[in-house]
Amino acid sequence: MADNQIHTPVMLERTIELLGPALGRDGAVLVDATLGMGGHAEAFLDRFPHLVLVGLDRDTDALAIAGERLSRFGDRVHLVHTVYDRFAESLEGLGIDRVAGILFDLGVSSLQLDRVERGFSYSKDAPLDMRMDATSPLTAERILADYSESDLRRIFWEYGEERLAQRYAKKIVELRESTPLVRSAQLVELITAATPVAIQRNGHPAKRVFQALRIEVNQELSVLARAIPEAIDCLEVDGRIVVLAYQSLEDRIVKRALVAASSSTAPAGLPIELLEHRPQLKLLVRGAELAGDEERAENPRATPVRLRAATRVRRAA
Repeated sequence: MADNQIHTPVMLERTIELLGPALGRDGAVLVDATLGMGGHAEAFLDRFPHLVLVGLDRDTDALAIAGERLSRFGDRVHLVHTVYDRFAESLEGLGIDRVAGILFDLGVSSLQLDRVERGFSYSKDAPLDMRMDATSPLTAERILADYSESDLRRIFWEYGEERLAQRYAKKIVELRESTPLVRSAQLVELITAATPVAIQRNGHPAKRVFQALRIEVNQELSVLARAIPEAIDCLEVDGRIVVLAYQSLEDRIVKRALVAASSSTAPAGLPIELLEHRPQLKLLVRGAELAGDEERAENPRATPVRLRAATRVRRAA
């Protein structure tokens, strides 16, 4: 199957419905901060014929595929190889100050999951890589070889919410004294052997460890915590932001940033809310929306998604 056919955009129609009211004017700019293979981007460019798209991605393979897929839109498309916490810097390089729409589709992409050699999947044997950007130096193999037992325990607990973090970290340190961990199958075998059978019935025992390693390799949570407020600052009045998150740690960061920007900063007891204290954003959905039953049945990758959205109601003072 061709690369541009393996990606089914999650909650596509809902993202168009939410972002669409901000994208109708000529020259409106939409930033797809997690371009991937360009599935969302292509749909927006088709639906809004005067839209300009800025696509950001740290994955050079994804950029190449998206570039070919979106080439028919000519100079309406600007692609940037970057991590999305360099949001404002990327726009500045293109001479863009404010944007009408922003889309974040977080987590690991279909391309990264489906290309076995990238090492993201615990279900297929591959090198322990897990880099979203193949030009960055840190890999899962290096983490497993170099991190102390306490650091391994910390990332498994904090980023994987893994209750057996201490046990897994200890086993990894013991094994690497005699055998380097270089393949995903080795790590899966170690984790499975260290996991009580009763716990294995609750799902694949390696899932949380692989998630934690991926997050650490790509610094996903710290990057996201910087990126969302910076993106909000680049949004024009009446502009809109939509974020799709796939696990609770990501969603917590997104929720915190959107709620903070949509809340009054007036001190308690102040009789009049001054302009500078008024919220900058208005939330467009209540809580986090989930994909519908039909979409989850057709596209299993939509199952864990949590969608949040907001519109800018005023600029910061």
